[in-house]
Amino acid sequence: MLTDLLQSSYFALFLIVALGFMLGRIKIKGLSLDVSAVIFIALLFGHFGVIIPKELGNFGLVLFIFTIGIQAGPGFFDSFRSKGKTLIIITLLIVLSASITGVGLKYLFDLDTPSVVGLIAGALTSTPGLAVAIDSTNSPLASIAYGIAYPFGVIGVILFVKLMPKVLRIDLEKEARKLEKERRGQFPQIDTCIFTVSNISVIGKTLGQVHVRAMTGAVVSRLKHGDDIIIPVANTVLHEGDIIQAVGSESALDQLAVLVGPRQEGELPLERTQEIESLLLTKKDMINKQLGDLNLQRNFGCTVTRIRRSGIDLSPSPDLALKFGDKLMIVGEREGIQSIARLLGNDVKKLSDTDFFPIAMGIVLGVIFGKLNISFANGFSFSPGLTGGILIMALVLSAVGKTGPIMWSMSGPANQLLRQLGLLLFLAEVGTSAGKNLVATFQDSGLLLFGVGACITIVPMFIAVLVGRLVFKISVLDLLGTITGGMTSTPGLAAADSMVDSNIPSVAYATVYPIAMVILILCIQCIASLIY
Repeated sequence: MLTDLLQSSYFALFLIVALGFMLGRIKIKGLSLDVSAVIFIALLFGHFGVIIPKELGNFGLVLFIFTIGIQAGPGFFDSFRSKGKTLIIITLLIVLSASITGVGLKYLFDLDTPSVVGLIAGALTSTPGLAVAIDSTNSPLASIAYGIAYPFGVIGVILFVKLMPKVLRIDLEKEARKLEKERRGQFPQIDTCIFTVSNISVIGKTLGQVHVRAMTGAVVSRLKHGDDIIIPVANTVLHEGDIIQAVGSESALDQLAVLVGPRQEGELPLERTQEIESLLLTKKDMINKQLGDLNLQRNFGCTVTRIRRSGIDLSPSPDLALKFGDKLMIVGEREGIQSIARLLGNDVKKLSDTDFFPIAMGIVLGVIFGKLNISFANGFSFSPGLTGGILIMALVLSAVGKTGPIMWSMSGPANQLLRQLGLLLFLAEVGTSAGKNLVATFQDSGLLLFGVGACITIVPMFIAVLVGRLVFKISVLDLLGTITGGMTSTPGLAAADSMVDSNIPSVAYATVYPIAMVILILCIQCIASLIY
């Protein structure tokens, strides 16, 4: 009966997943495999003839890569500008050291060139690399060598990723908190205080004439004249002795004190008809519009004092482009705030809704982009492939954010669910496929090619750790993403992703993966053409 059940790919799939999770929760000296354990169970099932259809694996890969790209997109270009050069250098070292290791071992053990390029592609689990190796050598030996190196290429990266933080004695959660604190430090803390108007140069002038926002960067949110407290507008006149309340960074508030008069701690109370409220931007029409274009002060008599995005308070500059889910802190009359709420949407439910059209359309565009064949001089051509096409398209769409009525975004819970589902499907299929011929391959080809493939997998990762930590001193989270991206290892990224609640490894992976894929193809073509 069990044999019959295992012939059902759906039963086998969920049995592999269930057993994988059971194995993944076992901890030995604080180390566990987590979701990566699924692939080890799948290898065992594959050895005994259980096969998960390739289509299910590709479906899972598509979901996993697309959700990674959608999540990483907003931070991808910032990461590329700030750390891109360093991450690319480490990626080049990974691919080049893998190629040099393969060539060196070729001469040491007198291996044929087709086998060597196949081993390099398998050790870095690169299907596009295999396609180029077969095309460049016209030899079946390349695919045989790929099959030998591939299992350890998958398993080796997972084990390396799992063990590296333990060996380096680094607490990943602590490292993530530290990096998050550094990221927040790039944005000045927003404070509130009050000022007494006493500078003769501004007395009798309007706020518009004084150019408070442009001169200091602070936002005046309330003004007390006599016993009246009002929400000021551009034509509000400043009188001697008036008290104004302003919001801004420490330096902005210091400059405002120089401009208008002495500063002191405290806040002005709100009148009975005035309110301060936090409103969510959930209306599609408002996304990517600049704050200044809304003219909230002139149209509604309200002032935006700060904007909260991804846990960070931003100063409400007029040229700030609004994003879906931004939380605007607004002060003004009750009626005006209610009107702004209708303008922005302010619908909490929409934050958790999942629109499947952008997901489906984004994947369709990614698959089409992956099929493109880009030709260069000297007969070299490059195709992004399924993984590269979907990843690049997801990064671009997520960074764009919105195209007409389509929002290229996904709620956090929906992203996490689809990513986990895709990953499990992919790992189960990859594991059963690799396990099918694992023992037979060893018996037919011996351990030599397997050992060479293992060296090609391990050496580049050690070099990346040494250079990344000792030379560039980058964080372990960036290093995990760079290693898995440089090794073009999606299962490796999954292992890193399960170890820490941070998208830093995913952003680094997305930054270097397309570059690693192109460089690997070039290296395989060069080795196949120049070394005999």
